[in-house]
Amino acid sequence: MEQFSEEHGKLLLSKEWLVKNNDSTPYLFKCYFSTVDLSCFILVTDTKTVWTEVLNSKQFARRWRACNLLSAPEFSREEDEEEWRISTLELLSKAHTLGGVEELTFDVVESNYADLALELECEAFKWRWETCLQGGRFAAEAISRHLVLPLISLNHLAFTSAVGEFDETDLEKAVDKVGRTARRSVDTHVKNAMAKPRVATSLRRITAMFNFETNLPPIHLSAERPELQAQVVQAKSRELSPKPSPAPFKRRSPPPDPIVPPAPSETLPAKDPTPSPKIPVTADADSATEDDSDEEAPPFVAAKGKARAPSSPASPPVKAKPQSLASSSSPIPSKPSKPLSRAKAPSSDSDSSPLRPVKKAKPPVSSSDAEDSEVERKRRLAKATSGAGGAKRGTRQPIKRGGKRF
Repeated sequence: MEQFSEEHGKLLLSKEWLVKNNDSTPYLFKCYFSTVDLSCFILVTDTKTVWTEVLNSKQFARRWRACNLLSAPEFSREEDEEEWRISTLELLSKAHTLGGVEELTFDVVESNYADLALELECEAFKWRWETCLQGGRFAAEAISRHLVLPLISLNHLAFTSAVGEFDETDLEKAVDKVGRTARRSVDTHVKNAMAKPRVATSLRRITAMFNFETNLPPIHLSAERPELQAQVVQAKSRELSPKPSPAPFKRRSPPPDPIVPPAPSETLPAKDPTPSPKIPVTADADSATEDDSDEEAPPFVAAKGKARAPSSPASPPVKAKPQSLASSSSPIPSKPSKPLSRAKAPSSDSDSSPLRPVKKAKPPVSSSDAEDSEVERKRRLAKATSGAGGAKRGTRQPIKRGGKRF
């Protein structure tokens, strides 16, 4: 909790004294509420001892929610929380005025954390001050500066005006009457003397003048009673209003539907009556990422013998392998095949990988070149099987391609 400083005392010079009684003890207090830094503080005295409390924005919000469990909404947005704190401070400021304090009940309650706990309550809300005791020097200076010297000056004004016109006998009768009333009930006497608007505002103005304040508060002959329910009802209605959905859910697109690869007979009907040899290939790692593609390349069936790579717009030609891999593996011959006619190429193929080659129609290969390539492949296969040129190897396994296939 923040310490009550001299700067806080200066801000209270232009505030009026409020009076409440409890167990035949009058309590005079001054309060200050700031909507700039959302803070508030109080100075309380029974004319012999002084207590103070300073609350910042977070402490004020926690205190209000602890006192008003049913009318203390929780806000998710910081702007709404700040606006609620400002309106609540304004409501509490109206209650701590000459007209608003008359509608509040006052009680001194027990507290495990405060030297003096004051509880104020009305139909709209409840509030509690938990003040700490101040030292003797500070208490004497605060009482002298805020109460004793202004009362002396105001007393001088009273005796130099109407009271000064009394003769000795009338003045003695008036003084004795006030003394007897004050002796019977000190708390009621102090409240009646200090709670009158003309006395309280006159004492406030002369206190500000005595301490060189530039903005002097006005003097009022009557006090208006403010409305203490409007702000609380507004805070409840704001919380019950429907909250907008968070922004991230608006920008999120639904996940794509899983693509089931179609049957070979449906996507690629046989154009050539002659059987086409197949080659073993490994599954591509990037095939699962092409979710947006509307067309799929026909799957290849691994088999020994002749190989044939059908070309189509959905399956671009395979990139040439490095020279090191070409020496240990046989070339892959391919026969010309008619490209499949598609209405529209998938728009997501160009964004699936930066290594995708430009789609071009594969030039036709003559039948003589294909036969030469086939003879050469059989010759190398027979040489590798017989053990020539190196150690005898086992069954050839499909070579894992280095590049990505699409």
